[in-house]
Amino acid sequence: MFEELTALVSTVGFPISVSIYLLVRFEKKIEELNKSISELTKVITAVMSNQGK
Repeated sequence: MFEELTALVSTVGFPISVSIYLLVRFEKKIEELNKSISELTKVITAVMSNQGK
């Protein structure tokens, strides 16, 4: 039973750990993209309102 558990962890554990690592990395990138999009929206709104004057 211990050998089966070890084999299961070695085959499934690596993909799970890689997935968690990538999710954590991508989460930071997604937060940065959300901030950039928010700032860009503010700039576009400001430019559009200035053109109307």
